[in-house]
Amino acid sequence: MNLKTLLLRQVHPCFVQDGKITSQAFRPTPKDENKLSVYDGDKISPEKSYNHYCSQAGCTSHGVMAVSNEECATQELTVIEDGIPFPEHCSICFDNFSKSQIEKKAKRLKRFAEERGWLFIANDTTQIWQTPSAKSWDLPQIVFPPLEDFKPKLLE
Repeated sequence: MNLKTLLLRQVHPCFVQDGKITSQAFRPTPKDENKLSVYDGDKISPEKSYNHYCSQAGCTSHGVMAVSNEECATQELTVIEDGIPFPEHCSICFDNFSKSQIEKKAKRLKRFAEERGWLFIANDTTQIWQTPSAKSWDLPQIVFPPLEDFKPKLLE
């Protein structure tokens, strides 16, 4: 991992309001022991990380956003390549910070991620890929199934 490595974060649907993410997406909870789970973007793509995450029981994601290892360093957050419970897993450590400091750092990480934009978004009918240079206000192209799939069948 280097400073430019993207740390891929799954964003739960409840952390998306009016099309924008909340800072909760980048804030660990006490049950997480002040560690935020992310995927190492050098080892797995945003789409594959989404598929891996959603294949686990009880895990739901609206899509994937990211912060870089360097952006974490600017917030004095250590990134640990722990590889547990899967090889691509990393933890962003918020240890030794007060609740208010954690909230401020989470808001800064959210801003970094928003500037980068969605790396992968999924919905019920289409999976959409945006490049890291895409901005969140760019509208992705949606591909619809062929019309013949919607032709009514005549009753005989």
